[in-house]
Amino acid sequence: MKKTTLFLLSVCTIFTFYSCKQKEKKLSIDENTIQHQCVHRLTDVIVYDIFSPPVASRVYAYSNLAFYEALHLKYDGTASFTARLKNFDKMPEPDKTKKYNYTLAAVKSFFKVAQALTFSKDSLIVTENKLLKEFEDGVDESVYKNSIELGDTIAGTILKRAAADNYKKTRGMPKYSVFKEVGKWQQTPPDYADAVEPNWRLITPLLMDSAAQFKPIPPPPYDLNKNSQYYKEVLEVYNVNKNLTPTQDTIAHYWDDNPFVTEHKGHLMFATKKTTPGGHWMGIVSILTQQAKTDALKTAQTYALSSCAMFDGFISCWDEKYRSRMVRPITVIRENIQSDWTSLLQTPSFPEYTSAHSVITAAIATVLVQFFGENDAFHDTTELEYLGLERSFNSIQAAADEVAISRLYGGIHYRAAIENGKNQGKEIGKFYTSIFK
Repeated sequence: MKKTTLFLLSVCTIFTFYSCKQKEKKLSIDENTIQHQCVHRLTDVIVYDIFSPPVASRVYAYSNLAFYEALHLKYDGTASFTARLKNFDKMPEPDKTKKYNYTLAAVKSFFKVAQALTFSKDSLIVTENKLLKEFEDGVDESVYKNSIELGDTIAGTILKRAAADNYKKTRGMPKYSVFKEVGKWQQTPPDYADAVEPNWRLITPLLMDSAAQFKPIPPPPYDLNKNSQYYKEVLEVYNVNKNLTPTQDTIAHYWDDNPFVTEHKGHLMFATKKTTPGGHWMGIVSILTQQAKTDALKTAQTYALSSCAMFDGFISCWDEKYRSRMVRPITVIRENIQSDWTSLLQTPSFPEYTSAHSVITAAIATVLVQFFGENDAFHDTTELEYLGLERSFNSIQAAADEVAISRLYGGIHYRAAIENGKNQGKEIGKFYTSIFK
């Protein structure tokens, strides 16, 4: 009897010990929401570092690909995205004799890439360390070590591609020269700043065959004849801005997403930092995926494909901008209609055609509709922390259409750049959805 009692006590003790050990190693974080924290912290850094919209798109694309390439290994039947993109080496495969936490590997991979592509690494490191500590306390030591190593090697493969995409080469190219040419882009007030990323068309696309694969139709020819299509579009910008409704004013400011707006007060100049258009849409991806309660895999897929389509969208758009070199409305209106006219929004320092907001928004929206459908209503709170504004939309497409027309309300784009930019972006988005079904 005593032996039986002692045996049962021993079994209970061992069971209790291992139960405590197991409980002690249980993760205290929701693995389905981790990527939102990663991307939000990256957006904070992109805003702080004042990356231009094209450069920001590159950071988002590579970082989100790094997350997905590690995470998808957790799910049977899923495939690498980079295997279908251009110029990536084959991704490392996990050792079948080892155990991994693939979410941990994804976090490590994401932050290694993000830190390599940004300047202000401290806040990224803080968030990374906080998340890694959660895993360190929640998984076995060997699993933790294996996962970190896997994430490192996946990030290394992503960064190898990034190092060869011509970004570094374009940093050392000569300054872009601007000459006084009729109908061609001139530097614009108030700062008359240098052209932004004039060589971005040389960046290697992720999926497109070339920067010109989705080349839009040419803009209306520069023609100040009052019956010409071009002049009618100039006059539309002028008249709309002279008669803006409060709603149109709000829409223009809501979607401005200019990462560096300068304010001039007498001899004082200061800058306002805001998110990029890509950052705004990464916020919308977060809202849509959380609203739909998607699992970690679908969330990672959505972030990755949206940011990749955006990256290629900027390459396509910038290819056209510096081909057509269309003059901005503020230049034409001041020279020909009203010398002291000022657009509602500060004109960005690059050529007008096509509208980048229209292109990348249409590309991302096309991808998002594939994930969430055509009638997915949502409430956008992305701009609360920047502008104190929020808006609701009946569908993803409704939001995309509002983004595009906001550039007319802002006084910085003609109608053709908006409409043809939307078509350009839709074609890029459809290209992505045809490859990644």
